[in-house]
Amino acid sequence: MHNVRREAFDHAVAAWNAGDLDTYLELYDERIQLYGYAPEPMGKAEVRGFYQGIWDALSDLVLEIHEVVEDDTQVGCRFTMHGTHTGELAGIPPTGRRVSQPGFTILAFDGDRVVHRHSVSDFATVIDQITA
Repeated sequence: MHNVRREAFDHAVAAWNAGDLDTYLELYDERIQLYGYAPEPMGKAEVRGFYQGIWDALSDLVLEIHEVVEDDTQVGCRFTMHGTHTGELAGIPPTGRRVSQPGFTILAFDGDRVVHRHSVSDFATVIDQITA
């Protein structure tokens, strides 16, 4: 059975891991509402800015997907993001330290684009890793 949501998800993860932020961002519909990384849901422009900030602060970014669950409209996963702190992050100058950030997310699709995403990740562990 052809599953456009899972294919879009897998394509986005592959783009992220290949260092291609623009292709990764194609996963998100113009109507995206991303919850969990800011006090209010982020729209498309905020999503781009958020991820660009991560890419500016961390190099060698890789998403390690541990497990994926799916239904007719959603894809959820547990993941760990790995990278190297090579740019300013949360006001902290680059340390060159490797970081790992665990999280999980649920992506709600309309066709092959994400319209709602709810995420929880442990940013405090990243700060601990770069300030230890």
